[in-house]
Amino acid sequence: MSSKELIKNTYFLSDFHLGVPNYASSLVREKHLIKFLDTIAPTAEAIYIVGDVFDMWYTYATVVPKGYTRLLGKLAQLSDAGIKLYMFTGNHDMWLFDYFETELGIKTYTAPITVSINNKQFYIAHGDGLGPGDKGYKFIKKVFANKVCQWLFKWLHPDIGLGFANYWSGKSAGIKRLKDSIYLGDDKEFLIQFCNEHSQHNSIDFYVFGHRHYPLVKTIKNKSTYINLGDWISQYTYCVFDGTHCQLKTFAI
Repeated sequence: MSSKELIKNTYFLSDFHLGVPNYASSLVREKHLIKFLDTIAPTAEAIYIVGDVFDMWYTYATVVPKGYTRLLGKLAQLSDAGIKLYMFTGNHDMWLFDYFETELGIKTYTAPITVSINNKQFYIAHGDGLGPGDKGYKFIKKVFANKVCQWLFKWLHPDIGLGFANYWSGKSAGIKRLKDSIYLGDDKEFLIQFCNEHSQHNSIDFYVFGHRHYPLVKTIKNKSTYINLGDWISQYTYCVFDGTHCQLKTFAI
């Protein structure tokens, strides 16, 4: 590479939860995201969006959920410009299906992946359902992933289906997200426990997760690095990989 060539980075970010707590604040958050994406576009080789982009989404056959126009347009622009975009479903937007891949050219994952980036091994996932415990949520996740349940939901009018889903999500959102933003300690954090177990049998340099809403970089067993991306509700944090090192940063608003 010539010294004059611009170094290309890989970026990771997650947990935008667009749509809550109301339209006005969600729109402000969406505009911050657009500014961030414009800022990193010149240096971005790839962007991984690691789940919970929306607080609720359902991919209908002929209807696109109202809102988020600025973000969808920006992602399309970045994709058309040749930047590699990858999106993971989260526990709030697991019904993305094929819309983003078909319409925007964004590869979408519904399960964790292991990928090599510049000879470094990354394990990337939203994080929900991994590790020990939380059997209640794991059961509910299986229900939501059930094809019959998804088929039944689509027959509800979008105003009813999405309205009910947003109401259900919003009722406990504040308390749950406050809990998710507090680090509980290595012995209680299910993602730390998962990484410690997984790294015993797999050679991983970086574990990258969202879901827990606290920004953290931590060396774990077997000298792997655990990274939690934080969120874009109050922290505006993201991770950048320059080909050698990962850094967790905050986007100034």
